[in-house]
Amino acid sequence: MSKSNKPSIPEAREALNKFKMEAANEVGVNLKQGYNGHLTAKEAGSVGGQMVKKMIQQYEESMK
Repeated sequence: MSKSNKPSIPEAREALNKFKMEAANEVGVNLKQGYNGHLTAKEAGSVGGQMVKKMIQQYEESMK
């Protein structure tokens, strides 16, 4: 099994990028399209954390 960053469904890439940009905006991190090597670990972690938080909220809502 190869490790890859690519979603198994090609159309999902655009949706994931949009989701990431929304999460970054919510926590006040300035993301740009493409490579974001300028981010600190704290900024990158806050974006990832916000994405997880939103995914959990969406899952909980779907269970109601």
